[in-house]
Amino acid sequence: MKNTQERSGRRDGMQVLEGARPDELDPARLAGSPRQREDLARILAGATDTRAARFRVPGRLRGGIRPLGTVVALTAVAASAVGVSTLDRGTSGTHPDARPQASSAAARPGSSTSGGQGDVRLELLSAAKQAETATADGTYWQTTTRSQDVNVVGEQGRLFAVRSTSTDEWSVGVRPGTRSLMVSGLDGVTAPRTKADETRWRAAGSPGTVQAEATTAGGTGTVGYTMGTRRPMVMRTDAGGKIYALGPRNVSYQDLRELPSDSKELRRQLEELYAADSGADTGAGRTAYVLRQAADLVTMPVKPAVRAAAYRVMAELPGVRGLGRVTDPLGRTGVGVAFPGTARTPLGGVAQQLVVDPSTGAMLAEQSVLVEPSARAREAGLDAGTTVNYTATTRMSWGENQITVPKNARR
Repeated sequence: MKNTQERSGRRDGMQVLEGARPDELDPARLAGSPRQREDLARILAGATDTRAARFRVPGRLRGGIRPLGTVVALTAVAASAVGVSTLDRGTSGTHPDARPQASSAAARPGSSTSGGQGDVRLELLSAAKQAETATADGTYWQTTTRSQDVNVVGEQGRLFAVRSTSTDEWSVGVRPGTRSLMVSGLDGVTAPRTKADETRWRAAGSPGTVQAEATTAGGTGTVGYTMGTRRPMVMRTDAGGKIYALGPRNVSYQDLRELPSDSKELRRQLEELYAADSGADTGAGRTAYVLRQAADLVTMPVKPAVRAAAYRVMAELPGVRGLGRVTDPLGRTGVGVAFPGTARTPLGGVAQQLVVDPSTGAMLAEQSVLVEPSARAREAGLDAGTTVNYTATTRMSWGENQITVPKNARR
């Protein structure tokens, strides 16, 4: 959780998001401290699957692409408030702080029959209209997502691609006395991506663990994968009444319920988050940042009118490009929305895209599409247009009962 100092005596709606935090989670005591780094190193050393690998960070704590857009402080991670994001860039080498690069190649992914700012604006406004009809609230806000991560591993000259897939269930308790739990890595498996990759893996001695390059806030690093099936992991995702992170701040359910339903006011507050999150050094730019936060809000237990306002914010942002009708990784039809520019990663230039169903107001998926493969990616058979990371939401609704934790789940 980031330090939330008051700024120039300003008093407005964003102070609702700052809230109070338990002293033991004060980032001044933890952020960058030896304890935090030791905890993080221990976690990464003990688990090399993709979900654990997303708890990476030298410097600022950010995570990998998870159930769309949601970022939380995980109390299971040694009380260090390590963040997990639904939508950041996954372990395919992308990172939320990766700097977008303007490129004509960004127009290639997501073949469609129509596109452009005008078309996507109408589709997002249609999604906003449908989102206003959603049910009000319940005891647990629950999402189920299916994710896939593709990466390149091995040594130069003997590179191959692996595909890691899993299902996550996240149940966020919003009533007093309830807890928030995430069970990640259900039916998780990591395997060579293609038959050719399997041949290369066997030629390398069929290693049980493999390493890939990754981009972090501090530069480059590595991420580990365990081949084969893996046990799921359960994490508690609430801390001191805070259940999500919005931008740099952990927020409570009440904070979310007090967000404005007017799109202009909501956009103003999201732009203030950009400034509070040291926007100048994220490299993402204001439009991409606000689009990210608005997409996150769509997946949170906000009021239907706020969810609709988030879609309207997305529709009004300059530079957001439509991809027309597209098919998400699970075969569902929706409208593609492209983030501005591309991010530079070890796999090459990657474009971030959302897939929205304007007929229901559902956020179907976020995906990272390779537009300019690096030499490393090309050697492993990854061409332009390859989806290297996705998170597809299959359920997002209220429930009255906590999810069941598998008996074999790691804690």
